[in-house]
Amino acid sequence: MLRTVEFLLTGRAHGRPFAADATWQPTGHPQPVVVFVHGFKGFKDWGHFGLLARFFAEKGFVFVKLNLSHNGVVVGGTGDLEDLEAFGRNNFSLELDDLGQLLDALHTPGATPLPAESLNLSRLFLVGHSRGGALVLLKAAEDPRVAAVATWAAVADLHPRWPAEVLAQWQRDGVLYVPNTRTGQQLPMYYQIAEDFYKNRARLDLPALMPGLRQPVLLIHGDQDETVPLAAVHQLHAAQPRAEVFVVPGAGHMFGGAHPWAGPELPAPARLIAEQTARFFELKIKSDELKTGDVPPEHAEAA
Repeated sequence: MLRTVEFLLTGRAHGRPFAADATWQPTGHPQPVVVFVHGFKGFKDWGHFGLLARFFAEKGFVFVKLNLSHNGVVVGGTGDLEDLEAFGRNNFSLELDDLGQLLDALHTPGATPLPAESLNLSRLFLVGHSRGGALVLLKAAEDPRVAAVATWAAVADLHPRWPAEVLAQWQRDGVLYVPNTRTGQQLPMYYQIAEDFYKNRARLDLPALMPGLRQPVLLIHGDQDETVPLAAVHQLHAAQPRAEVFVVPGAGHMFGGAHPWAGPELPAPARLIAEQTARFFELKIKSDELKTGDVPPEHAEAA
């Protein structure tokens, strides 16, 4: 039987609480860990993400997903975007720091309710959707604890490439509003997000950092993505030719998902990419076992 627990972290720099949860099979044996990062306007309980947690846990992973601290979700709130002031104060550095704090907590005994005997943190994998895809690639570039990375519909660059006149007006006004078509909200983005990018360009420059990634990378994209063009996956692959690429015919940005998601099963495209991702991580595990000679009998036969 699967077990799910939710826990809170408090941002070291900003003091804002944010939630994460983990789903796993309590076998008493250490299992590889997958950390999932949502994208822009997303959150950990969006749509079918809970079914993704169940899928990976049934495959033998501990699946952890988090709300980035300034995504607009409030601890104890509605579960949807409601703190628009926090949303406006978000930036890429905050998001990377939140992810890093979660990884630190997983490596710190007692910092989460997860039993240490269930975690194999030498096999720590990251998965990110959309902007979260860029974040997990950036985190892998700066954190050697990450063993492998998979991206789903990732953006190829965090550079805020607005026209000069838009940037100038944004700087004068201090805020730019972006629509949330799902809810009808006008979401504020304060100019500080652009300032943060330029101030921390060396840390956030994905095209410059991508070639130096040492971890195995899987890049997944739908060929009907209406939000992030398919060209993005080719840009990422050109920067890191060792990466594997999987293009899903007919799939859009959310791989068949929607919020809310009432179905008992994953949408077919989402299940397909979950299967591809789990297989990618399993092959990484098997490769490591063969290198070390520590191969369980069932793996040795397959090898």
